[in-house]
Amino acid sequence: MLVLVAVHALAAVVAPALVRRWGPRALYLVALPPAVTLGWALTHTAQVRGGDPVVETVPWVPQLGLEIALRMGTLSWLMVLLVGGVGALVLAYSARYFSAGDPGLGRFAAVFVAFGGAMLGLVVSDDLLLLYVFWELTTVFSYLLIGYDPAKRSARRAAMQALLVTTLGGLAMLAGFIMLGQHAGTYRWSEVAQNLPDGGYLAVALVLVLLGALSKSAIFPFSFWLPGAMAAPTPVSAYLHAAAMVKAGVFLVALMGPAVAGVASWRTMLLVGGLITMFLGAWAALRQVDLKLLLAYGTVSQLGLLMVVLGAGTRDTALAGVAMVLAHALFKATLFLVVGIVDHVTGTRDLRELSGLGRRLPALAVVATLAAASMGGLPPMAGFVAKEAAFEGFLHGSGADRIVLVGLVLGSALTVAYTLRFLWGAFAAKPGVAPTEPGRLDWAFLTPPALLAVAGLATGVLAPAIDQVLAPHADQYPSTGEGYHLALWHGPTLALGLSVLAVAGGAGLFYLVYRYRLHPALRLPFDGASVYQRVNSGVDRLAVELTGATQRGSLPFYLGVILVVLVVLPGGALLAGSPWPTNFKLWDTPLQAVAAAVIIVAAISAARALRRLTAMILVGVAGYGTALLFILHGAPDLALTQFLVETVTIAMFVLVLRRLPAKFSERPIRASRRGRIAIGVAVGAVTAGMAYVAAASRQAIPISVDFPGEAVSYGGGKNVVNVTLVDIRAWDTMGEIAVLVVAATGVASLIFRRTRELDQRKGIPHARAAAESAGPRWLRTGAGGDLRRRSIILQVVTRLLFHAIALFSVYLLFSGHNAPGGGFAAGLVAGLALAVRYLAGGRKELNAAAPVDAGALLGAGLFIAVGTGLTALLLGGEFLQTAVLDLYVPVLGKVHFVTSVFFDVGVYLIVVGLVLDILRSLGAEMDRQSEAEQADSRTKELV
Repeated sequence: MLVLVAVHALAAVVAPALVRRWGPRALYLVALPPAVTLGWALTHTAQVRGGDPVVETVPWVPQLGLEIALRMGTLSWLMVLLVGGVGALVLAYSARYFSAGDPGLGRFAAVFVAFGGAMLGLVVSDDLLLLYVFWELTTVFSYLLIGYDPAKRSARRAAMQALLVTTLGGLAMLAGFIMLGQHAGTYRWSEVAQNLPDGGYLAVALVLVLLGALSKSAIFPFSFWLPGAMAAPTPVSAYLHAAAMVKAGVFLVALMGPAVAGVASWRTMLLVGGLITMFLGAWAALRQVDLKLLLAYGTVSQLGLLMVVLGAGTRDTALAGVAMVLAHALFKATLFLVVGIVDHVTGTRDLRELSGLGRRLPALAVVATLAAASMGGLPPMAGFVAKEAAFEGFLHGSGADRIVLVGLVLGSALTVAYTLRFLWGAFAAKPGVAPTEPGRLDWAFLTPPALLAVAGLATGVLAPAIDQVLAPHADQYPSTGEGYHLALWHGPTLALGLSVLAVAGGAGLFYLVYRYRLHPALRLPFDGASVYQRVNSGVDRLAVELTGATQRGSLPFYLGVILVVLVVLPGGALLAGSPWPTNFKLWDTPLQAVAAAVIIVAAISAARALRRLTAMILVGVAGYGTALLFILHGAPDLALTQFLVETVTIAMFVLVLRRLPAKFSERPIRASRRGRIAIGVAVGAVTAGMAYVAAASRQAIPISVDFPGEAVSYGGGKNVVNVTLVDIRAWDTMGEIAVLVVAATGVASLIFRRTRELDQRKGIPHARAAAESAGPRWLRTGAGGDLRRRSIILQVVTRLLFHAIALFSVYLLFSGHNAPGGGFAAGLVAGLALAVRYLAGGRKELNAAAPVDAGALLGAGLFIAVGTGLTALLLGGEFLQTAVLDLYVPVLGKVHFVTSVFFDVGVYLIVVGLVLDILRSLGAEMDRQSEAEQADSRTKELV
């Protein structure tokens, strides 16, 4: 099964290339994966008929207990048949439906077959989380298919509407899945069904799951999105909205029904929502003049019927429900394809403009009549067998079931009425309407719907054989008697009489609507689409008003809101929680109190500082005080990193502060200042309280207790911090360096990005450039710029120390596995060396010191880090697993080497690339811009 899903994914990848080469004929090749899926399912018919499901399990994320668990029972087997069979025929039909010059055909083929693969994965998933993944994939692919023509506003709007409704329902469903899975201790439905919770917990979980199922299958109040989705091409409607996507909710209800059918909330929502949907959809279908919209509203109505029958929760209704799923997919897909043919050969779908088409296209009329007979419940079609089974199932129920039965009969009469309206509108000769002259009908165009129509006829005739295959699913439900069996003829039963009554009533209703032209009067006072638009507009208006009230461009206001929420919510929880620990200890050594006092004084002084540079230095002092605390706690690695980070940060702030005013803006008024002080004190108290409670409330043994031993035995190093970063928690480090790469890219993109070398001084007069190159050159490229603004002492010191600092960074890199250091600290040291070089000699000196693109360093570092993990994987280990090598090298003697050093090298390059990118963006490029501005101003003065 997993292979079949992968084949669909591969077909989606190659489909655009096939279409570019062979045009629409490539769709015959694209149809092969669904056709193979159909054949594979047919080969397992005997196994499924015996009640033995096909099971396949593949590990996914073993550490989290996740696996790709697939299971094909009777219900899944039926859905696989429909997904594969109908999908293959619709793709073959599409080869004639689309023209050779259609620019979106390649994308259509890829998304269509990808949707088929997602739907296949959905119906065979045994794991609820995996089912949700495929569920959302079908949502995304259907969005792309509905919005096939991006130039059409109606298509874009319908696609977004379907996406929003089904995604919101899917999120609610995910919450229900999590509730069920957490209670059962597993997410495999075959096991969850045996260990369900009870009471209100189960009711809430099932309501959430039903929100997803009802929204996906367009059940009231979510019915409005499906008719709008008819903006999609007709093949999409035939597959997604007749045989596949809208059946996902029906499938989920049928899948979970045997375990939860007795829950009152489950049954009530399905029966009530299904009946309302059935009547509203059928009523709307009776007044449509677009044949495709008529079928769309008819689909909504029949989805409601399916939910009612499957939600009843008995063995006989379950059998009728799965038989109806099969029948509906066959006749509704056929009718949609027929409408596509009518539209192609006549250029219209408006039944008011069609007349006499049945005489001119008799074969198409026969195919449509067969499918319509099944939709209307006429023998010997599959629709008749399924509908009679549904009537029989409700005849033997309770008093409430009898009321539902009355609703089913009335709904079936409405179905017959709009079925006759469809046949009359498409093929009948209408008085006063000129006969329609169709174009040529290609037999290859007609074959797919003809095969589906014949399948509907064969399914009805072979009802006993179908019963044997579908019965294992129905047998999971409680039975009220000997059990009903599907058959074309059961004798003159009451169910047969109700079927006759429904057909007669529907025919009479159609006659009244036709005779007295009542269809305009069938309009409801409102519809779901208009309600959706009003709700959507209201949400947009609320968003505008809320944004206008809160997003005023004031950074202090935004920060104040965030901090107040921090004080109220976590602070309130802190006060309302259990009693605080009593073993309070101020410090381990008085030196910690001294460091804390330095941090407090520096922080308060920074908040009161008037100058930006003063505040920045005081913030750095607070950071250095924190590093001192790390030293006093015996954490030299953390202290080294903190010192380096603070130093680099100060250098970066200096670069930015050059372009800002020296002082802050005027301080707020006294009342506002008091409020800010109060918020600051409250946030400090809450944060200190949370830290104290979290540290003093530990009960379990920290996982870090085992890290020193693991560092030596697993990572081959004595520096616990570095081994943790590159071995024990290497996955975390991988994510962090990826974030660094993204941050560096963002800095370069938001500030400046130039394609030429940074040392080009475009716009600066030649004479000035020559003057800049004159004078003493203590560094490689000379001071550059205004010599009066450069420090000779700094240049001399930089020349003496730069290479020593660079070598020291290399030492930290390679010694970090056993001593303080590592790739991150070493990269910061190298970055400081580059910063000093820039401050001493300007942007030209920075480019001379590092004549390499920062992006190249970032990419190389990420490549080396990922490559280290992949190499371990290729050599038979786990991703990022470290190998320890003890070698004897002549002269050097015994050498202890670990492969995680390569991972550290990648971290080193990324940090250096990040610092270099910031220096060039915030420093060198700002210098270039400033010089260009000065040159322009001088030029203007000369002019």
